Amino acid sequence: MAEFTVSVGFARGLLDFAVAAGASRHGLLRAAGIEAEALDDLDARLLFDGYVRLMRAAKRLTGDAALALHYGERVDIAEVSIIGLIGLASETMLDAFNQLNRYVPLVVETPGEWPRFQIRPARGGLWMVDTRLTPNEFPELTESAFAQLVCGPRRIDPAPFLKAVHVTHADPGYATEYERVFQAPVTFSSDRNAMQFDPAWPGHAVKRLPSYAFGVLCERADALLHDLERSKSVRGEVEQALMLTLHKGDAGMGAVAHRIGMSRATLGRRLKAEGVTFEAVLDQLRRRLATAYLDEGRVSVCEVAYLVGFSEPAAFSRAFKRWTGSAPIRYRSGTKGKA
Repeated sequence: MAEFTVSVGFARGLLDFAVAAGASRHGLLRAAGIEAEALDDLDARLLFDGYVRLMRAAKRLTGDAALALHYGERVDIAEVSIIGLIGLASETMLDAFNQLNRYVPLVVETPGEWPRFQIRPARGGLWMVDTRLTPNEFPELTESAFAQLVCGPRRIDPAPFLKAVHVTHADPGYATEYERVFQAPVTFSSDRNAMQFDPAWPGHAVKRLPSYAFGVLCERADALLHDLERSKSVRGEVEQALMLTLHKGDAGMGAVAHRIGMSRATLGRRLKAEGVTFEAVLDQLRRRLATAYLDEGRVSVCEVAYLVGFSEPAAFSRAFKRWTGSAPIRYRSGTKGKA
């Protein structure tokens, strides 16, 4: 899998929060495998795996199983990322949300659709859906992200706007904390990670910083985003290009090479230097996407085959059985891993 990253500011915010809750700073860094010097530049990056280790060490050393939820509740995103400041300089909640989607990789990179957070109308309100792939591998990120997305706006406008919360992971054992933090009904083991908002919420005013600050902050964020994109591995670039074209059936190496500005031969050499082949990257991405779509349960097996770039459902079924040992229809029905 591509090496995804988080900002040092986001990681250091978690570190400081855990230390304030009683954990040893040295113990946290040692457990996470992070050098103290790596946290000096707030705009620098850490590997996502290091952040996962830091979060799990923080939960263990503080004894707070709900620490991710509490981090999102109590630490304003403006304290740990430029995205939060841009949000405070936005005109409305919808404007702030759009800027979040634009710059969210500056906080944390994740595999999934773009934009990561999508607003979908529904009867009685709007659903904000997090399209992150394989969220149950690290549900703590869902907890902290959703808590920040709810508690940050409450500091600006305390009027109730959240109507429901759905998460794909099971009840972690502290459902009452979810209810306290979100102040809305929470559904666990759902088919999506999503929150339902009042239809009037997007128009709520923000504007806590002047327009001049908005321009300066966006200019800085654009520069950081450009640097981040330049630093990505070739494998990551290939995966991003494939995510945009798989459903069109255009997954050939030549087309992807052209899309990312390389010759086919150069792309092959660059991937080889990273220890992978184009075929392996394509195959593994298809597997991740296919299992995520089937786990979500909102599209048919034939539609999944199309979305991951197979022109024939039979070819998809053969590939899926090679990946998992199970036909896709049996995987969805709950007999995973059984031929």
